[in-house]
Amino acid sequence: MDTYAIADEVRREGYAVIERLLSADEVQAIRSALSPWLKCEKMGRNDFEGFRTERVYALLAKDPEFARIVEHPDVLEVLDELLLPAYLLSANLAINVHPGETPQGFHRDNDGGPFADTSRIHGVSTIWAFDDFTADNGATEILPGSHLWTDERPVDGDPRAIPVTMPAGSVLIFTGAVYHRGGANRSDSTRLAITPQYCQSWMRQLENMVLAVPPERAAWYSPRLQALLGYSVRDPGFMGYVDGLHPKRLIDPGYVGRKARGERS
Repeated sequence: MDTYAIADEVRREGYAVIERLLSADEVQAIRSALSPWLKCEKMGRNDFEGFRTERVYALLAKDPEFARIVEHPDVLEVLDELLLPAYLLSANLAINVHPGETPQGFHRDNDGGPFADTSRIHGVSTIWAFDDFTADNGATEILPGSHLWTDERPVDGDPRAIPVTMPAGSVLIFTGAVYHRGGANRSDSTRLAITPQYCQSWMRQLENMVLAVPPERAAWYSPRLQALLGYSVRDPGFMGYVDGLHPKRLIDPGYVGRKARGERS
């Protein structure tokens, strides 16, 4: 995999796809871990979430199997090129789109206030396919190049939008400034995805990860994943400390950082 080429494609077009990054066995293992929470009992609460869509939040509190994609080394290599050190996991949820779902409105994941500035990348989202994404079953639609727009806004049915079709096990990587939406599911089966989203270390995460994933669960994970959750600090300034100390002491009382006031994680 050419990490630099993929990162350049994200900078240039707003997105890139890496096909079949997971094996069939890995796809099935993650689907099995998710299945207890997909009971058609909690559908979306509004048109954006989707009235015919199941969403499952706080995945890392539910099963360690989901860490496989959140800290997938090939994806993190790309993120290391796009984001500053000590970036965070901002959101991590499953989206199961049922037949009859309508398209979302076009939106940006980092939209509003200073985060709408398109001159820099403030966040990067990923969408992992656990079913084949097709033009009929609700594949994510992207407006290529829209991460560079300033005043322009998309309209419903924008002819420049393209469906991102990809086989199960693939991942879509895109900047938080690119316009996109979930497509309509006109098929007779569901379309399952998981979307880990990442942000710069100085931004507030969409989901409060240190509450969503209890400390006793966070202690299960690798140091890199713990840092993504928020058990890390940002240099300079020691941003993210707890009671004057590195937050990792909350899950590892014996932790000693490389520096007297904490380490970059």
